[in-house]
Amino acid sequence: MDLERLLSDRLAPAFAEVAGGPVDPLVRRSPRADFQSDAALALARRLGRPPRDIAAAVLERAVLDDVCASAEVSGPGFLNLRIADRALADLAAGLAGDARLGVPSTSAPQTVVVDYSAPNVAKEMHVGHLRSTVIGDAAVRLLEWLGHRVVRANHLGDWGTPFGMLIEHLADLGEAEAAHELSMGDLDAFYRAARRKFDADEAFRERSRSRVVALQGGDERTLRLWRLLVEQSERYFLTVYDLLDVTLSAGDFLGESAYNDRLAGVVDDLDGLGLLTPSDGADCVFPPGFVGRGGDPLPLIVRKSDGGYGYPATDLAALRQRTVELGATRLVYVVGLPQRQHFAMVFAVARAAGWLSPPAHAEHLGFGSILGADGRMLRSRAGESVKLVGLLEEAVARASDLARSRNPELDAEAAAEIGRAVGIGAIKYADLATDRTKDYVPLPAERALTVELLGFAGVVTEVERTLEFHRLAGYLHRLATAFNAFYEHCPVLRAEDDVRESRLLLAELTARTLRQGLHLLGIRTVERM
Repeated sequence: MDLERLLSDRLAPAFAEVAGGPVDPLVRRSPRADFQSDAALALARRLGRPPRDIAAAVLERAVLDDVCASAEVSGPGFLNLRIADRALADLAAGLAGDARLGVPSTSAPQTVVVDYSAPNVAKEMHVGHLRSTVIGDAAVRLLEWLGHRVVRANHLGDWGTPFGMLIEHLADLGEAEAAHELSMGDLDAFYRAARRKFDADEAFRERSRSRVVALQGGDERTLRLWRLLVEQSERYFLTVYDLLDVTLSAGDFLGESAYNDRLAGVVDDLDGLGLLTPSDGADCVFPPGFVGRGGDPLPLIVRKSDGGYGYPATDLAALRQRTVELGATRLVYVVGLPQRQHFAMVFAVARAAGWLSPPAHAEHLGFGSILGADGRMLRSRAGESVKLVGLLEEAVARASDLARSRNPELDAEAAAEIGRAVGIGAIKYADLATDRTKDYVPLPAERALTVELLGFAGVVTEVERTLEFHRLAGYLHRLATAFNAFYEHCPVLRAEDDVRESRLLLAELTARTLRQGLHLLGIRTVERM
């Protein structure tokens, strides 16, 4: 049982009686007790009474004797609550026999589509792909563990005009040579070589444009060369996912090209619904509430003036397929914050078209960029984007060296395993724990650890709703800190029998909770260092 929920349930009827209607008790951790309720302060103006009087009236009515050792009014009207040792012991014992550590499976499972990672074919993954991949992986791990049906959608950039240039360069090299070059993993070199030829050679540019037409027209040889590009790129992406220890697999790739046959239907349906407006030769939708700097309505261009389709049409086709065909009721798009307005407009158009109707809803799980120490986009010394594989391999190497220096008896295999778990785990944790939680003044170490352990279910429930993984990362940090204080101040094996059993139980619960929490974040644990 989550202690905050337990205390809220006990206080809510008392607050309702005093206030004459439902009230959220606003229970949270306290620096001066185990927990505190702030609701009396919020009610003071509404009821026209001093908050201390309201808090005292609530205490008179609340049933807390079996849960709290003390409950008192403090300061301007806080309710300070200290959990009884017996209640802590009983609740901790209940966790010990619960394989899910007090976190129930959802009673209302949903079909959830999580759209994340989404690298571009024929381009290497760089450090900017880290956040989408890691945050998305944490989301699918958490939602699956809670009992939802989760569909991983790796929306590859595998279509568009640049592919004319890439396919033509591949044809110039020859399929065997191109396949060998791509298999080496240096996709950026292949892309740069194609770009240089396109910029410098007019004949190559013309052939590239013709190749785009052939690709869109379904030319057999062109499609075969395109598939070679896609397949070699996917192999490379899978090696990165394996190194990063995320759960994306080959079956989760679903590129932009998968929706090609649906695009015309999307536009026709929007037209039939009266949502389409011609503008400068393009077919657009103008969702209400979106305006440019000059105050003019902003268009979502679903079909360009040349008859081609852009990202909005593809995103609308994907959204409709996910809600109508897959039956998804929650769509999560793990994409950087610069795309916030784009997705807000796509969601608005989808709602207007009836493709995103309750209970289905969509959310843009945006995130900021990874910056260097100078506050600018993180770059290599050569000024290029930092390659993700290089970053991960360096982290593993540093962690392996550290493991060997601290424990010279480790064999090479053990050091490598620890290096991978710690190096990759450190990168993931640093990415997921960007919002630090506030410190609080510790209680006695044993009680503080027990209170933290009992908070796991509440944190997981909150993160299921918000997908704000810094809250889970922050909780695990607090739990580890509480265990360190407990281990320093509370002898375990040297304690008397009953106390030793109790402390061994706390140690076991801490290990299980940390292991489960880190697993939900996609971070491996090791048995020794």
